[in-house]
Amino acid sequence: MAARLSPKMASVPESLAFPLYANAVGVRRGGFAALLDPIPGDGFRLFGEPCVLLDGNLTVRVTEKGKSWFVWKKLRMEATPERVRELTEFVSELKLLLEPRA
Repeated sequence: MAARLSPKMASVPESLAFPLYANAVGVRRGGFAALLDPIPGDGFRLFGEPCVLLDGNLTVRVTEKGKSWFVWKKLRMEATPERVRELTEFVSELKLLLEPRA
């Protein structure tokens, strides 16, 4: 099934592929990324949680010894309040783009 990005979704600066998620469409803005799952009717929904990119890879957020981190394999980046705020803004904008059109 080949889903197309709507003109609204095309405003997301860059789409990319992640080999481990061949059925999902990856979108990126700056240092943040999300996977999108195609749905019937040429739409998309979030697949998993949007995240920070680290060395070009999707991260997971973990808490260790009271600190929050974005981690990919042995690499980690602190989840500073600023970075978390920027990720939250990315997620909010992405959710607006994914809303069904009337």
